[in-house]
Amino acid sequence: RERFAKIGIEAGKPFPSTELSDDIKAAIAAGMKSGSKKAYAKKLDVGKVVNGWQISEGLFGSRKMLQDNYLMRSAAALVGLYGNDSKEAFYPLTRVDAKGVELDGDKHNYTLTFPADGYPPVNAFWSVTMYDGDSQLLIKNPINRYLINSAMISKELQKNSDGSLTLFIQNEEPKSAKGKANWLPAPAGPIYMVMRLYWPKNEALNGSWQPPG
Repeated sequence: RERFAKIGIEAGKPFPSTELSDDIKAAIAAGMKSGSKKAYAKKLDVGKVVNGWQISEGLFGSRKMLQDNYLMRSAAALVGLYGNDSKEAFYPLTRVDAKGVELDGDKHNYTLTFPADGYPPVNAFWSVTMYDGDSQLLIKNPINRYLINSAMISKELQKNSDGSLTLFIQNEEPKSAKGKANWLPAPAGPIYMVMRLYWPKNEALNGSWQPPG
C-alpha cells in the first residue's frame, strides 16, 4: 500500500489521492498498457499444449506457492478468477482443435470422444463447459445446456457401443438421436472450452492421462 500511495492509489480515497504531474499520469498509463500486454502474453505461454488443450502448471495456488510472481497472478486472473489449486481442480482449456486450428462454430462441426478407458480421472466429478470465444461468456442456446458433466452420463447422454462417449460440439442441433442427446451447443463463431477435473487423480496431474482433441 505504501508503494501504491506514491502514485496516488490509497484505500478509501479517490484516484489520484495526491496531485500528480502530467508526466507521471502518462507514465502510469504507459505502465498499465505494458503490464496488460505482458499478462496476455503470459496467459498464452503457461504450461503445455496436449492435443490442442492448454494445460497450465503452477497457475493457481496459495500465496506461498505463487509468492511475488505477479505476472503469473495476472495471467491466472485472465484465465479464470478464483481458480483452485491443481490438487483440488485441474483445468485443461482450448480454443483450437487437435491440429491447432482455431475452433469456429460458424465454419465447422466438432466431436470430442472420451475412450471407454479414458474418461477424465477424478475422485469427485468432471465437466466440459462451452463459452463464446470472444467474450468468454456462456452461450445462450435453445436447450439451455452450457456444459456436459460426469453426472449426466447415466441420465441424459448416450455412450457408444464400445463404452466410449462422443460429444457433438456444433452450433446447429445434430440430426441423429445420439447427436441430440450428446449435443453441447456452440456459438456461431469462435469457441472457447474449459474442461474441469475436480479432485483429480494422479494420472491427470502427472500427465499419464491426456485430454482428447
